[in-house]
Amino acid sequence: MESTLFLSKPLPSISNSHSLSSLHPNPFLPLKTQKFSCLPNTQKQPTSFTIKAAISRTKKEETVETVKKHLENCYLLAAINYKGFTVKQFQELRKLLPENTTLIVAKNTLVEKAIQDTQWQALKPCMKGMNAWLFVHTEEIPVAIKPFRTFQKEKKLEDNDFTGACFEGKYYKPQDVKNLETMPSRAEIYAKLLGSLKSPGISLVSTLKAPARDLILVLKAYIKKLEDEQQQG
Repeated sequence: MESTLFLSKPLPSISNSHSLSSLHPNPFLPLKTQKFSCLPNTQKQPTSFTIKAAISRTKKEETVETVKKHLENCYLLAAINYKGFTVKQFQELRKLLPENTTLIVAKNTLVEKAIQDTQWQALKPCMKGMNAWLFVHTEEIPVAIKPFRTFQKEKKLEDNDFTGACFEGKYYKPQDVKNLETMPSRAEIYAKLLGSLKSPGISLVSTLKAPARDLILVLKAYIKKLEDEQQQG
């Protein structure tokens, strides 16, 4: 719905542009029937502009809070260039994403405000252009990203790629996001752990030399294995 934009304050009157008739009243007419254009206009202007500004500010604050809410228990936050996306394409993509993955559109400035002083501030390098934000709330990163890759290929949206991602406080450039897509799944990590525990000690040592992320998953799997054995015993 369109609306007229009003100024919150009346325009100042121009004191040096009075017409001749306003400065010199017609002597042939009674003063009561004459109008003087030099009189100040005391009528208040509508405050539509102020109201719109307040609504806009409220919406921005709500967007920041929404982003912060999605960051809770988030494992991966990625930015996708959505320039040229249609509403229909957005709807189709959202339907393809897993339940633990959310895609939202928010201005870079608002997202940057939400991630300030958090591990996610590593994403600042990609705060430009038109970004849609992918929030992944699962450790199974490849599974969460795969639907977008499939959609991208089917719709031939090669230009609409990741502009960056943040995982465990580290910023991944667009060309590095593929490393996240090939991460081993939880099941693969568990299988690797079990194989290491049954093999000579040197295999276990090599497993422990893996990146911190893999080590944490390995330890979690080992704890779970011990708990299962206790329950069975």
